[in-house]
Amino acid sequence: MNLFFLQVLIDSAKIKDSLAKVAMLAAQQKENLWDVLIKGGPLMIPLAILLVIAIFVFIERYLAIKKASKSDDNFMNIIRDHIVTGNITAARGLAKNTPTAIARMIDKGLQRVGKPIEAIERSMENVGKLELYKMEKNTSILSVVGYIAPLFGFLGTIAGMFQLFYNIASTGEYSISAIAGGIYVKMISSASGLIIGIIAYVGYRYLNSQIDKSTHGMEAASAEFIDILQEPTR
Repeated sequence: MNLFFLQVLIDSAKIKDSLAKVAMLAAQQKENLWDVLIKGGPLMIPLAILLVIAIFVFIERYLAIKKASKSDDNFMNIIRDHIVTGNITAARGLAKNTPTAIARMIDKGLQRVGKPIEAIERSMENVGKLELYKMEKNTSILSVVGYIAPLFGFLGTIAGMFQLFYNIASTGEYSISAIAGGIYVKMISSASGLIIGIIAYVGYRYLNSQIDKSTHGMEAASAEFIDILQEPTR
C-alpha cells in the first residue's frame, strides 16, 4: 500500500514537471516578432535602416519607371498621321504633352526633321540614353543594400558569439541550454541580414527588368519613327 502511494506521488511530481515545461514552452511561444528581433542586438538598428532605405528606393524608382515607360498604343499612329500629312507642329504638340520617355525622344526627333537621317538618329539616341540614365538613377542603392545587409547580419552574429564565449571564459559556467539559447539569439541578426539582402536584390533585379523593357520600347519607337520620316508625304 505504501509503495502504491509512493508511486502515485512520483507520478504526480512527473506530471507537475511536465506541466511546468509545457507552461514554459507556451510562454516562449508567446513572443512576438518584435520581441525576437530586439534580441538580435544593436546591429539590428542599421539593418532596420537598410530595410527602410531599400523599401523607399524601390517604391520611388518603381513609380518613376512606370511613369516614364507608360505607353499609348495610339501614340505612334497619331504621330504617323501628323507627319504624313506634314503637320509637324501638331506632332510636336502631342509629344510635348505626353509625359513619357518615348514621347520626349520622339519630340527630339521632330525638332530635327529636315536634317539628315543620321543626325536625327544620333539626337534621338542621346535623348534615349538620358532617359535611361534617369530611370537607372538610385537603383544601385538596392544593389549595395543587397550586398552589405548580410555582412551586417554576420557581423552581429560574430559580435554576439564573441560576447557569449567571453562570458563563459570569464565565469567558467556553461550549459548546453545556455549556449544553445545564446547561439539562437545571435543568429537572429544573420537571418535578418539575409532576408533584407534578398528583398533588396529581388527589387533591384525587378527594376532592371522593367528598365530593359522600357529600353526595348524606346528602340522600337525610334526605328518606327525613322521609317515614318522616310515615307512619302501626302
